[in-house]
Amino acid sequence: MTLDSEQLRRAMRAWTTGVTVITAKHNDQQYGMTVNSFTSISLEPPLVSLTLKRLTHTHDLVEKSGEFSVTILSSEQKELSDRFAGKFPEIKDRFEGVPTETLVIEAPLLKGGLAYFNCRVLNSFPAGENTLFIAEVIAVSGDGEGDPLIYHNRVYHRLVK
Repeated sequence: MTLDSEQLRRAMRAWTTGVTVITAKHNDQQYGMTVNSFTSISLEPPLVSLTLKRLTHTHDLVEKSGEFSVTILSSEQKELSDRFAGKFPEIKDRFEGVPTETLVIEAPLLKGGLAYFNCRVLNSFPAGENTLFIAEVIAVSGDGEGDPLIYHNRVYHRLVK
């Protein structure tokens, strides 16, 4: 039996995740994209994983620079999630008009997030149409206080307390 990719996509809608924007910068190029495949692996040493589709600008810049930044979005940042997911094709520069800051590396972080990470790639592995990156967290900011942006069944939600 061959698994139909659309069948898998429908089933994966049941998996609830937080929402992040991953950014990378190399030379004078910077790019970012909305991603929910970001996971903590280890506290000692501080490691995370990230999966990016190979045919994206963000993937290329992460591969070239060997580093990336992560912004965990708040419930107030749905529009930024959509912007960095490419839902506004008329926007050529996703960073235009978006307040950003940096920690230790040059890849920008989106202001207003719940937490921020700077990461240095240690390993990468091909995984289907994607690359799985294992990275060391080299700097963090934020304590996660606030309401996260939640994604479930292709719709954004707020965490009910």
